[in-house]
Amino acid sequence: MFDRLGLAGIVGLLLVLVGLALVAVESPLIAAGLGLVLVGLGLAVKSLVSGMLSAFGMGGMF
Repeated sequence: MFDRLGLAGIVGLLLVLVGLALVAVESPLIAAGLGLVLVGLGLAVKSLVSGMLSAFGMGGMF
């Protein structure tokens, strides 16, 4: 999985995790809510990209 992300993707993922950890130190409940928002956003983006790829005839690639 990490080879598909590239260096910028891995750094971005680490920044998200560090930011979420900083919020969790102060307020675990807010951090849990932010985590759910990030997961939901990721699923929505994956769905949009998958739909776009299938519209171009490349649905089996992702």
